[in-house]
Amino acid sequence: MAKAELHEAPCFPPIVSRSPCKLILGTAPGVKSLAEQQYYAHPQNSFWRILGRLFNMPVVTYNQRIAVIKKNALALWDVFESCERHGSLDAKIDPATVQMNDFSAFFKKYPKITGVFFNGATAEKEFARRVWPQLPPTVRARLTCRRLPSTSPAHAGMTMEKKIKEWSALLPQARGH
Repeated sequence: MAKAELHEAPCFPPIVSRSPCKLILGTAPGVKSLAEQQYYAHPQNSFWRILGRLFNMPVVTYNQRIAVIKKNALALWDVFESCERHGSLDAKIDPATVQMNDFSAFFKKYPKITGVFFNGATAEKEFARRVWPQLPPTVRARLTCRRLPSTSPAHAGMTMEKKIKEWSALLPQARGH
């Protein structure tokens, strides 16, 4: 079996509602997402299906998917501005190639964000290690951070219903809004 080629994974621009209250963070786009130039493009990734169910909105087209973010006071971005990795798994990211997004500027631009939700453990770990210590104390004081179960097809050990229940933290009545 041939080893997957190391490739660059630059992040996409954030998708941001007019006045976001909650930020969803992944790690970096996978191979399929890079090819399609869309967040969570892999057909087995449950991210858009979960958001569609939570907000009772269609998520068939990418424009419909973007609308879920924009109409529900959300923002979607990645922790890494860029990295290199073999394939799509976060475990295959070369740590020496990681560049971080500018979260100080992001949180300054969007001061109503009070909740940060991580799509899986790697996004949470890297944010805590590389971003959190650099944020101004006033920003850290307003943020509540929470890891949600990964929507990746590699994280198949949890049922869809259980993932939806966990991801319901994004709903307006949930804390962090």
